[in-house]
Amino acid sequence: MKALLLVDHGSRRAEANALLAQIAALVAARRPELVVEVAHMELAPPTVAEAFAACVARGATEVVVMPYFLARGRHATDDIPVLAREAAAAHPHVALRIAEPLGVHALLAELVLARADDA
Repeated sequence: MKALLLVDHGSRRAEANALLAQIAALVAARRPELVVEVAHMELAPPTVAEAFAACVARGATEVVVMPYFLARGRHATDDIPVLAREAAAAHPHVALRIAEPLGVHALLAELVLARADDA
């Protein structure tokens, strides 16, 4: 079973952290066969290790960690992959893949235009 673990930076503000859970719920609704969990790199629970373990507890044999960032900055290319590999080490029977961050995509352009129209 495949899991998708969305990881953002994390915030001291609960409402900011709740946004990742909301997007995870939308993703899970579109792909019910996926185990979908969230983690925050720092400042708020769950940690990457805790969320990775939750994926495994829900039956995941493969976890795709996705940095929920726009750009391939340090957090997306260095920090989150390190945290993901550390978490995966506790579950050697589970495959780990690390996805690219959101980056440039036509759907993001549509979202920018929608937000601008709503302004």
